[in-house]
Amino acid sequence: MSRRIRLSIGLAALAVMCFCMAISAEQEKAKTGQSGEIYKGWKIGLQAWTFHTRSFYEAVDNAAAMGLKYIEGFPDQSLSKEKPQAKTHYLMPAVMREEIKAKLAQTGVKLINYGVVTPKDDADWRKLFEFAKDMGIETIVSEPAEESFEMIDKLCQEYKINVAIHNHPKPSHYWNPDTVLKVCQGRSKYIGSCSDTGHWMRSGVNPIEALKKLEGRVISLHIKDLDKFGDPNAHDVVWGTGAGDFKGMLAELDRQKFQGVFSIEYEYNWDNSIPELKKCIERFNKAAGELSHAEWKDLLTKDLSNAFFKPGAWVFEADGVLAAKGGEGHDLDIWTKDRYGNFVLDLEFKVDKGTNSGVFIRTGSIKEWINTAIEVQIHENTDGTPHGQCGAIYDCLSPAKNALKKTGEWNRYVITCLDNKIYVELNGEQIIDMDLNLWKEAHKNPDGSPNKFTTAYKDMPREGHIGLQYHGTPIWYRNLKIKPLD
Repeated sequence: MSRRIRLSIGLAALAVMCFCMAISAEQEKAKTGQSGEIYKGWKIGLQAWTFHTRSFYEAVDNAAAMGLKYIEGFPDQSLSKEKPQAKTHYLMPAVMREEIKAKLAQTGVKLINYGVVTPKDDADWRKLFEFAKDMGIETIVSEPAEESFEMIDKLCQEYKINVAIHNHPKPSHYWNPDTVLKVCQGRSKYIGSCSDTGHWMRSGVNPIEALKKLEGRVISLHIKDLDKFGDPNAHDVVWGTGAGDFKGMLAELDRQKFQGVFSIEYEYNWDNSIPELKKCIERFNKAAGELSHAEWKDLLTKDLSNAFFKPGAWVFEADGVLAAKGGEGHDLDIWTKDRYGNFVLDLEFKVDKGTNSGVFIRTGSIKEWINTAIEVQIHENTDGTPHGQCGAIYDCLSPAKNALKKTGEWNRYVITCLDNKIYVELNGEQIIDMDLNLWKEAHKNPDGSPNKFTTAYKDMPREGHIGLQYHGTPIWYRNLKIKPLD
């Protein structure tokens, strides 16, 4: 073989490798759903203590029902109604860990933090780290003795798991942020603060000033707002309505470029707190979305002033769910006034028996939507056409698998448009990888099968309105967020 031929083959192989790397990078860019993040790197979750009068599984179900993707467990909560004697302790048997993993996978909730927990000795600390590693826990929340930190830091570095020091109110050892800062000095990046803003307020500590002192050491937060400042008996209120400067706290964390978890630990109105928790989540998302580094925004405002629709046909209900109400006549879909080209759209939807709906993307003309929009199908089953299943690009491409949950459960779409590529994830499974340029003829799919569209998909608009279809059947949406891509 000549040197020239060998060189040509080598260059060709390099070109193929670069092409594959480009595709891989493109696909990774496409898989950037918000995962509970309105502000990149900020994760909002539930501290299970909020439901300590109920079981861990009930706390997980409540987190999922509110659209949260993360939970922070604590020791010795009852596992479930069926198994009240089983406890969420880090020394639980392996079979119980596997059961919990299955429950978390089924609900789409990640056990991200665990605490407040402080083992009795070095051997127990290692057992705790082994538990955290097995469960995928990122941060252990604890209040260790100061003399334990050399040993703990070595375990943190070995396992690459954080230990965040929690601050209970006075007279607990770590109520003062200066004490937390002292034990962090000289330690690795894995040692820091689980900043409980409510307990700081009870102790007379200004949360914003405390966060400033701990800059670079804040790993996670038990985020709170209270009705009073400096009162040990103060109680939780909806974020932004109390004595704490809730927006100021987020602004300070934005300034610090904080990346981490905000755990909702709501210690009031124990048996009926969910309406207040939903308001906290809504206020958090709104405040975080207004910060300078926020990447995501609401697709639709709560008053729907940024949408085209027939009055009364759609409404945001009190719990933040967008519901189709129907009405008289045709054209009962809802459309964004804004137009989008390259973007990631992240939303949840719930179907009823017989539900038929869809998400329209890059709609060139609302009046001529049939031939200027690409529809990602939503269906309780199928409309009977070859490409009419839930997750299909309607009439053009079927999903790679059926990832739809049972009727009445919330499903999650992550839809990415990137130039000629469309990717769809349903409940964490990539089901569509579509290259529009392969659809070269009107009324024809690449495999030769017919479709109804008078425009070849390679010629479809690459920018336009986003719409949600009302097809005469019940449909509900929530957590509709969009991130434009450069």
